[in-house]
Amino acid sequence: MTEKKYDYVVVGAGSAGCVLANRLTEDGNNQVLLIETGGSDRSIFIQMPTALSIPMNTKKYAWQFETQPEPFLDDRRMHCPRGKVLGGSSSINGMVYVRGHAKDFDEWHQHGATDWDYRHCLPYFRKAESWAFGGDEYRGDNGPLAVNNGNEMKNPLYTAFIKAGVEAGYMETADYNGCRQEGFGPMHMTVKNGIRWSTANAYLRPAMKRNNLTVVTHAQVHRVLLKEKQATGVEYKHKGQIKQALVNKEVILSAGSIGSPHILQLSGIGSKSVLDSAGITVRHELPGVGENLQDHLEFYFQFRCKQPITLNGKIDPLSKLFIGARWFFKKDGLGATNHFESCGFIRSKAGVEWPDMQYHFLPAAMRYDGRSAFDGHGFQVHIGHNKPKSRGWVRAVSDNPDDHPDIQFNYLAHEDDREGFRQCVRLTREVINQPAFDEYRGSEIQPGENVQTDEEIDAFVRESVESAYHPSCSCKMGADDMAVVDPQTRVRGLKGLRVVDSSIFPTIPNGNLNAPTIMVAERAADLILETDRLPPSSAEVDMDAHWQEKQRTG
Repeated sequence: MTEKKYDYVVVGAGSAGCVLANRLTEDGNNQVLLIETGGSDRSIFIQMPTALSIPMNTKKYAWQFETQPEPFLDDRRMHCPRGKVLGGSSSINGMVYVRGHAKDFDEWHQHGATDWDYRHCLPYFRKAESWAFGGDEYRGDNGPLAVNNGNEMKNPLYTAFIKAGVEAGYMETADYNGCRQEGFGPMHMTVKNGIRWSTANAYLRPAMKRNNLTVVTHAQVHRVLLKEKQATGVEYKHKGQIKQALVNKEVILSAGSIGSPHILQLSGIGSKSVLDSAGITVRHELPGVGENLQDHLEFYFQFRCKQPITLNGKIDPLSKLFIGARWFFKKDGLGATNHFESCGFIRSKAGVEWPDMQYHFLPAAMRYDGRSAFDGHGFQVHIGHNKPKSRGWVRAVSDNPDDHPDIQFNYLAHEDDREGFRQCVRLTREVINQPAFDEYRGSEIQPGENVQTDEEIDAFVRESVESAYHPSCSCKMGADDMAVVDPQTRVRGLKGLRVVDSSIFPTIPNGNLNAPTIMVAERAADLILETDRLPPSSAEVDMDAHWQEKQRTG
C-alpha cells in the first residue's frame, strides 16, 4: 500500500527527529512525515522529572535492548534502553544538560567531520537553548529548549561536593556549558516550570499545529526503499498493514545509535559480511554501518551520611505520595528536579589534554530503580571515564525487523579504559575525604574501604559498572573508509538518504548526549534545507593550566 509523497520522511521522533520535524516545517514549504514506533509521552511518569527511573525501565516507553555478553565485564549482559515514545530518549533520560568539552568537537573535525569543530557547533547550541540565567556568547536565551538549575541546590550536600572538589585542588566553574567545562559546579537540566522539557515538548508539540507536518505513531519502519542508488521512501508497518511512504526529496533516519544502523542494514546497506550472515541482500556496501559503537560507563560511590538530610528520608510510599501530589498541583518541590544538581569534570591524569571524567552528585544512596541502597541516610557520586578507546558494533541478525540486532560494546577492552576507572576510584576518594564532607561523611559502602589495589578495583568495576545510556558513533561522520555519512550528514554513495542523530558522532563527547544530539539536528536542518548556516563563533575557550599544578597523578 503506497501513501502520498512527502518532501521529507523523518524516521524516529526522538532527540533529533523532533528537532528536524520542527525546523523542516518551519517555513511552510515542505510536507514532512514523522514516523515513531512508540506513542504518546503524556504520562505523569515522563513529565514529572523525579520519576525518571520509571519510563526508562518500562517496555511501553523504551526499547529494552540488551548487549551480548561483555567479555571484559565478566560476560554480563548490559541493559541498553532506548526511547520508544514521542521525544525518544529525551522522554526517558535523566534530563542532564551537558554539551561536552570544546575539544570534543574539534576532535570531530580532526576525524574528518569538516566544520563540525566547536566554533561551528557553538552557534547551534545557542540557537537551541533558553538558558534560565540569560544569554551571552556561550549561552542562548531564545531557543525552544529550556535549561535551568533545578531547585538550585537547596540541600547542603550539593555545595559540600563543590567545595570538596576545590579543596582537593580542582577548579570551580560557574558554568560548565560556558567558557570552561573543567571544574566543580552546579549541574544543569532540561526542565521548564517543573516539567521535563523533552524535544517532544520543546520542538514537536509546537510543530504539530502546522498543516505541513504529519505524525504517525505506533508505526515501525522496516526498511528504506531504494531505486538503484537513490532512496525513494520507506516501508513501515502501521495497524497491522505494510505501508510505503515516498519522498520527493529525502529520507532522514533519526532512530538513534541502535535503530539507525539496524534500519540501514535491514535495507541492504552495510558490511557485506554482516548482511550475508543475516540473510539480507546487499544493496549498497558500506562497511562502517553499525561499527565504531561507543558508550559511557559509570559506577557510583555510596557513603553513609551522619546527618538526616538526604533523600533517603523521602522515598517511603507516603513521602512519595506527598511529593507527587505537590508536583501535580504546583509543579514544584522535589518532584520538579532530577536531583543531580552539582557535578564535576576533571582530568584522569597529567598529560590529558581536556577533562575525561564526569561526576554527578546525588544527595541520596539509591539504585537506578529508585529504591534505597541501604537502610538509613546516605549520598552517592556517579563517576565515569568518558573518553573510552574501546569500540563495539550493532549488527542485524536476520531480515526480520522484529529481531533485535546484536549489540556489543566491548566495554573496557582497552587497557587505557581500565586504567581510567582505577583513577575514578582513587580521585573520587580524594574528593570525598576533604574537610567539606567531614560533618556529613560516614562509612564508605561502595566500593568499600577494602577495595584498594588495581586488581581489587578492576574486579569491583567489572562487577558493578553500569551503562550511562549514551550509545553513539555507530554511523560515524567523516571521510575515511569506515565513515557512514559525510559532513553534510548524507549516507555515502547514496542519494536522498541521511542519518541525523547521535550515531553520526565520530567520537563520544565528555558528557551526556542529549544536548549534542539536539545541536547536531539543529545544524543538520540548515544543511538539509541548504539555508545560510550560522557564522562560526569567536568565543574563547578557557583551557586554564592550573590543573597541571594541582591534579594528582596517583
